[in-house]
Amino acid sequence: MSIFEGAGVALITPMNADGSVNYDKLEEILEQQIAGGTDAIISCGTTGEASTLSEKEHVDCIRFTCEKVAGRIPVIAGTGSNSTQTAVMLTKEAVEAGADGLLLVTPYYNKSTQNGLKEHFRAIAGEASDRPILLYNIPGRTGVKIEAGTMVDLWKNVPNIVGMKDATGDLSETVKVLSMSDGGVDVYSGNDDITVPIMSVGGKGVISVLSNILPKETHDMAQACLDGDFKKASAMQRKYFDLIGALFCEVNPIPVKKAMNLMGMEVGGLRLPLTEMEESHAALLRSEMEKVGISVK
Repeated sequence: MSIFEGAGVALITPMNADGSVNYDKLEEILEQQIAGGTDAIISCGTTGEASTLSEKEHVDCIRFTCEKVAGRIPVIAGTGSNSTQTAVMLTKEAVEAGADGLLLVTPYYNKSTQNGLKEHFRAIAGEASDRPILLYNIPGRTGVKIEAGTMVDLWKNVPNIVGMKDATGDLSETVKVLSMSDGGVDVYSGNDDITVPIMSVGGKGVISVLSNILPKETHDMAQACLDGDFKKASAMQRKYFDLIGALFCEVNPIPVKKAMNLMGMEVGGLRLPLTEMEESHAALLRSEMEKVGISVK
């Protein structure tokens, strides 16, 4: 069974003025997401600035999220690392904290071979108890791609590797994974701008940045796909296309945090080396938000 179907939010990590994690705000955002119909919470992924959280902060955020969500929807914890040992440690901690599933990014900077990827993911999966695992294929940020054959081999031979967050932007490669696995690999779009195309060929949903600001709408778009109403889903994909572009006009999560602050959500700033959004890009983002009816300050 899939960890979830529909729209999971790639959740931001709110910060206090001093740069520490704002747990009060995190709880508030979690409740807003659940109320908006979000189908799963993805904690401490790219959008959550996991790469600049300390190991303690990383585990504390996952534990806090699991406690506050309290089983109402699945929590998927990002526990990947370019160090297999670190990923194993984070995975063990996330399992102990109560995560329902795990998201493992490819080991950035090391740029391992496909055989190296297989050994890396097998080692982590062996420490994940029975928790289902999604592999995170995002070569644009990590410098290494999970080839379709590698993904399907791991899915076939490692029982708890069940799917993939596909942020390759290559729909042909997505179809190849689904074809080689006869639809068995659970594929989630990692790019908001092609959620509907991926779901139209058999994807289970999206792990979404957009959902941070539009949880209900993102859920509704994914649900329309699951219901077979691709006319409705396609119209929604087109409606939010330019906004999604603005949310990625600078590296994620710079724009989405700016968008949330423009909405008055007061999620704080970013940790270096991420910096505040450039004025011209912020103006574009504000304009696209207003075009779809989002009230900004």
